[in-house]
Amino acid sequence: MRVALLDLLADGGTVTSTEAAARLGESSGLCSFHLRQLARHGLIEEAPHSGGRARPWRLRWERPREPEPVPDEPARSDEFGVLARGLEDESHRRWLAQRDQAPREWRADEAFSTVVHLTPQESRAVAAAVRATLDGYRHRDHDVLARPADARPVAFVSRLFPLLPGASDAER
Repeated sequence: MRVALLDLLADGGTVTSTEAAARLGESSGLCSFHLRQLARHGLIEEAPHSGGRARPWRLRWERPREPEPVPDEPARSDEFGVLARGLEDESHRRWLAQRDQAPREWRADEAFSTVVHLTPQESRAVAAAVRATLDGYRHRDHDVLARPADARPVAFVSRLFPLLPGASDAER
């Protein structure tokens, strides 16, 4: 839930618990609780607003949308990326521990990993193709009527990175 909320904030800039609930198919109370927890840990903050009950939240730092690749320069590790990876790992561990409680049709874990040999340009092209595929479903975040009745929020985690020299021959 917290990863999904951070993703909403990264995509849209600000979100209220009511907006998050509509986009994620959860209750506004649950979203409000997790937004407050993210704020308590200093990851998000209240955004300026005109008063009233609506309480918009925003990230405490900006996440770059599409970092421009810089040839021959090591990739920088940004704080949001480190946080997101930790929350993704935590969410996956929770899923593994609790998946027997999910409805039978949702118990499959589609996790996989592989090693392929790519150029830097091909690596960027693969990432762009994955994003384009997922973009075909993003409209459902905003349009509840476009969502199939059995659709649920699903975490998709992808990490595409080169294996550094010194890795075993089996990994290269």
